[in-house]
Amino acid sequence: MNQRTPLALAMTALFAAAQAGHAIAQETPPTSQAVTPAQAGGAAKLPETNVAGTSVRDDYQRDVATVGGKVPTTIRDIPQSVTVIDKAVMQAQGATSFADALRNSPGITLGAAEGGQIGNNINLRGFSARTDIYLDGFRDRGQYYRDTFYLDSIEVLEGPSSMLFGRGSTGGVINQVSKKPVRGPINEVSGTIGTNDRYRASFDLNHPLSDSAALRVNGYAQDIHTTRDVMNNQDWGLAPSLRLGIGTPTEVTLSALIEHNRDMPDYGTVGFNGNPLPIPKNQFYGLTTDRTVQDVLVLSANVQHRFNENLTLRNQTQYSHYKIDAIETSAHAVGTRNGNTFAALPIGPTPGLPSFSLDQLWVQLQSHDRQITDSSLSNQTDVIAKFDTGPVKHTLITGAEVGRDTYRNQAYNRTGAGQVASMLGWVPAASQAYPSNLPNVTTTTANLANGSADTIALYANDTIELTKQWKVVGGLRWDRYKAQLSNSITAPAYSNQTVNYTSVRGGVIYQPTESQSYYFSYGTSFNPSLEALTVTNNTQALAPETNRSFEVGSKWDLMSGNLSINTALFQVDKNNARTQTGTSGQYSNAGKVRVKGLELSATGHITPNWQVMGGYMYLASEIVQANDGTQGNVLANTPRHSITAWSTYTLGHWEFGGGMNYMSMRYAANTNLIRVGGYTRWDATVAYHQPKYDIRLNLLNVFNKSYLDALIPSDSGRAVPGIGRTALLTGTYRF
Repeated sequence: MNQRTPLALAMTALFAAAQAGHAIAQETPPTSQAVTPAQAGGAAKLPETNVAGTSVRDDYQRDVATVGGKVPTTIRDIPQSVTVIDKAVMQAQGATSFADALRNSPGITLGAAEGGQIGNNINLRGFSARTDIYLDGFRDRGQYYRDTFYLDSIEVLEGPSSMLFGRGSTGGVINQVSKKPVRGPINEVSGTIGTNDRYRASFDLNHPLSDSAALRVNGYAQDIHTTRDVMNNQDWGLAPSLRLGIGTPTEVTLSALIEHNRDMPDYGTVGFNGNPLPIPKNQFYGLTTDRTVQDVLVLSANVQHRFNENLTLRNQTQYSHYKIDAIETSAHAVGTRNGNTFAALPIGPTPGLPSFSLDQLWVQLQSHDRQITDSSLSNQTDVIAKFDTGPVKHTLITGAEVGRDTYRNQAYNRTGAGQVASMLGWVPAASQAYPSNLPNVTTTTANLANGSADTIALYANDTIELTKQWKVVGGLRWDRYKAQLSNSITAPAYSNQTVNYTSVRGGVIYQPTESQSYYFSYGTSFNPSLEALTVTNNTQALAPETNRSFEVGSKWDLMSGNLSINTALFQVDKNNARTQTGTSGQYSNAGKVRVKGLELSATGHITPNWQVMGGYMYLASEIVQANDGTQGNVLANTPRHSITAWSTYTLGHWEFGGGMNYMSMRYAANTNLIRVGGYTRWDATVAYHQPKYDIRLNLLNVFNKSYLDALIPSDSGRAVPGIGRTALLTGTYRF
């Protein structure tokens, strides 16, 4: 009961804030200016659609993204694949978590809690994007589970992009675009109840302070249980934002994100004999006393001055602080038990291995306890200039970035009697009588890791319009990344690294008509060994991994611009890849990884009442060269085929829709020892809309499909079962 008291108080505060906002709105004279999609932070291609003349519908389609050029850029002028997941799609799907929203991008696969990394772990085009998640253009490097309550959209830029974002971005970057204050009032509260004891409340309040100033506050609180036994999340968050000078030459935006999560960690099941341990979708391996507590604070300031229509100066600063307190238990190995003797079974495929029923097996548990503190302070200054050199038009962005990151990770071991460090003991594989602890467990202080990094960067990107049909995009960025790391127990005791790297970006765009765009692009990126301020021993002195991408694609706007069709063929090569040599514990840069692929996507309206969003991704991945026995293998968590599709149709006040996610077979780790089967999951929705309120029913996993969702490469591969059939009923009221 005591654990729920803070959450109950948070929910009460949210509703109180909503009522206060209602009172303020009633005291404020109504503005004569209507809220347009662009004012609300959107860039919808169609105007707002009034269904039966009563309710406003938001569009899935965006024709502008901020992720492709550091400023809002028309997607057809970005020579890379871009997916924009609009808030309208998230609302229609009932997608309140960052991970669920990203299921709309077929190039993304989900990871789960790692031994050294927790929070959102994402793969993009086969490569880890754990440190390539951004918030309003700044690296959001904290290890936490992100929510969508304050997001206007999520932008996915695919392909190496160090010229735009600095280190990392092998498969691309994911940028969260927060809701900004607008001139018109917004007063909206929502509540959700669902099966398996799910509760959520949220609000979005925008209060105009004058013709050129506004305050916006978003908030949420939730108490969510799932079809996975014992799993529950108790979270809340606030995101206030103040915008001054709207529509004037000088505009200032101040914003904050405050989020608190108390979640049950889920490491899923471990594998043996080449497959994940076959368990029911509700089976949990861990202790009921496990928890992951995360506190997030992000403060941002954006000052922009427009000298004239051709020259703009912008300065942005962001400070972020993340604190994680985790007591987590995972399945480590599967085996049989004879008294106090545990015999682990082979992880990989083993011909002749006897068959076992689940009730004959035991699971060894391991602790993953740590307290992590992350912080970042970054500043970017940009000059955006438009000018002509004869008949050639230029849009030049030049800028500088400085930043400092710090990292502290204090690990702890919980060890059972007779076990090696961090091993707790064994539990019956079939038992659902989950313990709160195992007997004779002692806790000891383990390694303390401290790290810091300083970044300095200079960059320039020019979009050159040669003619109405031809454009050239070119950019350079120089980064100096200086990092150091120390460990109290594990090796290395101390390491430091300074990397100087120049990233390039180039593209050619041919646009024979307003509805067609064809492009070729080339880009590079780099991954220092101390990129995440953690390191595998004997890799700290290695040169950075380098990546390059070739992509050719097309972007078509059909049906008078209401439906966007995108295609892309690409190849990403990771050179200087770190690989373990034949000498135990030694590493070199002798590895090479390659991913070839095809992507197709469609977003927009087929008819005024029929919206769609979907895509197909084909990925052929290969570890081309390695010295650790993985040469020729497929990259972990990289399916050959993946499909995402979502569609809704409005009929009067009613909205009907649904969609699916398909993913073919994947391997849980680069060793390819654990093979995870493919799956198709179907979701559905029905909604009733009125000017003052909406009522929506979402049904997730309609056919109650058993499938393995997020994968974890450690211990040769773990897999987390997906949720079973879940119903969500959401009511939204506007005042």
